[in-house]
Amino acid sequence: MLRKIFNFLKSIVVPSSILQLLKQLLFLTLIGILATFIFFYIYLPITTNHGDTLTVPNITGVHVDDLDDYLSLRSLRYEISVDSGYSSEIPPLTVLKQFPMPNAKVKEFRKIYITLNSTAPPMIKMPDLTNGSLKNALMILNNFDLKFGKTKYVADLAFNAVLIQKMNGEEVIPGTKIPKGSVIDLTIGDGYGNSNLESPYLIGLDADVAQVTITGSALKLGAIVYQNIDTAVLISMDEFDIADTLKISVEVGQVVDQYPSPGEPMVIKESVNLWIYHPDSINHNP
Repeated sequence: MLRKIFNFLKSIVVPSSILQLLKQLLFLTLIGILATFIFFYIYLPITTNHGDTLTVPNITGVHVDDLDDYLSLRSLRYEISVDSGYSSEIPPLTVLKQFPMPNAKVKEFRKIYITLNSTAPPMIKMPDLTNGSLKNALMILNNFDLKFGKTKYVADLAFNAVLIQKMNGEEVIPGTKIPKGSVIDLTIGDGYGNSNLESPYLIGLDADVAQVTITGSALKLGAIVYQNIDTAVLISMDEFDIADTLKISVEVGQVVDQYPSPGEPMVIKESVNLWIYHPDSINHNP
């Protein structure tokens, strides 16, 4: 190929000095191309382990004292950031964040940049969880990196509404500085309120009338048991705590016994169980 080029140059009557210069320039160009190819495609891959990569391990939660051995065995290095973060989910002085991320491909002895979990949680302002639903309170606690503790249901017409927020048994006011990761207990409304009811007197009523009486008293009908005993036995205490027994006969289909007994304190939606007289019943026990 070179011979053809030189023969072509000779044929166009070029002075020998210029021809010699062109020959040298062409030679130097070929040498440069060859050197570039050797440097980038032979020398660099050999010296930099081109194509040989390592997978970055997940070191979140690894204690700082274990990092040297953990990463050196994997031909990696690390550098700890001067800034720290905090998470209540992992112990102090363990890796909180890392870069490159786990499963990234890197060269041998690549440096992994690490953020450690602080030894002391930062102070944050207690959010206001009251007057909202339990579901909303749980979302807020999670966003503030606070932990959900115990729940206590109290009589209140607002069902599942947060009434009081506590920490370590004491009510904590919104805006109070508390450690991040603190456990918050919640007092929740049961939806029933403070209504005090009494079990209605149902003995001797027809079964359907007794059911209507129960629901009309803001209570619920519980279990119904049929029995072949037609006598209701009521026991009451007089002012001197002396028991007085009263026996009442009932007709078929009427209430012969109930639980709770008439006059017992109850709350809204509590169940009342009934025993109904039926002569064909095989159940002899109320």
